[in-house]
Amino acid sequence: MQNFWDFDAWGTVNLVAVLLLGLLVANILKKNIKLLQQAMIPTSVLAGLLLFALSNVWSLFGGVQLFETDFFSNRGLSGTYILEIITFHALALGFIAQTLVESPRAFTKKRANEIFNTGVTTVSTYLLQGILGMGVTIIAALTFMPDLLEASGLILPFGYGQGTGQALNYGSIYEAEHGFVGGKTFGLTIAALGFLSASIGGVVHLNILRHRGYKFREGTESLTPTEAIENENEIPMNGAIDKLTVQVTLIAIAYLLTYGVMYGLGLLLPGMKAVIYGFNFLFGVLMALAVKAVLKLLKKRGITKKQYTNNFLLTHLSNLFFDIMIVAGIAAIRISVIKDYWIILLILAVIGILFTYLYNYYVSKRLFGEYKEEQFLAMYGMLTGTASTGVMLLRELDPKYETPASDNLVYQNLPAIIFGFPLMLLATLAPVKPYLTWFILLGFFIVMNVILWREKLFARFAKKKKPTDSTDK
Repeated sequence: MQNFWDFDAWGTVNLVAVLLLGLLVANILKKNIKLLQQAMIPTSVLAGLLLFALSNVWSLFGGVQLFETDFFSNRGLSGTYILEIITFHALALGFIAQTLVESPRAFTKKRANEIFNTGVTTVSTYLLQGILGMGVTIIAALTFMPDLLEASGLILPFGYGQGTGQALNYGSIYEAEHGFVGGKTFGLTIAALGFLSASIGGVVHLNILRHRGYKFREGTESLTPTEAIENENEIPMNGAIDKLTVQVTLIAIAYLLTYGVMYGLGLLLPGMKAVIYGFNFLFGVLMALAVKAVLKLLKKRGITKKQYTNNFLLTHLSNLFFDIMIVAGIAAIRISVIKDYWIILLILAVIGILFTYLYNYYVSKRLFGEYKEEQFLAMYGMLTGTASTGVMLLRELDPKYETPASDNLVYQNLPAIIFGFPLMLLATLAPVKPYLTWFILLGFFIVMNVILWREKLFARFAKKKKPTDSTDK
């Protein structure tokens, strides 16, 4: 019998409330402390760090970390485990909400080419991070850390390039399937270091630009236009069912379908369950596309008269899920595991920030000359944190989004998913065949760079093959 005064009935609610309270406190601190504003640490990252510190300080007095207490437990599940569950689900829910957003106008050939190059750059950076990360952990396992999983360095592109949710997913797979003790915390820590790298690198680069006399654009605070919230072609805000409720319902339907697909695949491929459920965000995107297609078909057939999705609400729901994901992921880090891997984590963090910075600046300078600084900051922020981190850095140079850099971040997802999918498969091969995986990553990186630099390479090749103007006499 359930007693509503037991912690089991309140644990998860208490946990979510504390996460949201952490976001509010972090936001107040950022608004009032100039140093935090200049550091440009995302509010969600700051909130996660505050809760992480609070949890570990609590352990000095209470004997256990804050989130391990009964106050946050639910039917035997500790608060830390629930934080990991929240991180896992929030990743997919955020992507589903993002996918349900209606795409605007078609692009020109030049814009399509820039978006394609942005997607290829994203995957190339993942591969570079994976090559370097695995290189470090392979060497460490062969020398001074024989118990370290050689493939653990491949979590670097998932933590830096894809964020907290994917770092947790692969850390969990390596821990459950390959005996990597502390794999989940290892992944979450790399993701947290990625967000800090985004802030450090972003601040350094902005100060370099100021020192060089770069002219920053001026921004203005503006209210959201009413038509963005309630368009005449959409269902009303306060109809028979609230418009926000409809958006949440569509997201829930897509995620329910996602679970159904994963459950079915798990029955067909029982040995691949960990991998299948690790791709929850990808199946979520596919099911969200299916939901969008059904909605368009219903409207085309005249069954529905109005558009049910609303970009404004869906974007804010996506931001909510990603904020909660980041806070929960960082708060779930266990310091007892970090101390066992701190040398490797520090090396991976330095490599991650340095080579992601250098590679993306070189690409932006050569391929996006008209807005190279804006493209660089957007890409660097995204590839060390999340898309929202990239947007945050971009706004320092382009507050009104006058350059195409912000659009590039949004629409590069399709080519990035297509080219990046093999990397996810390689991540499951890596613990079994680490050396083979490393060489495949290297070859894949070379191929992606040939694609990225195709125009310059083919132009140079064509120039060499061009016949001379002289004729035989």
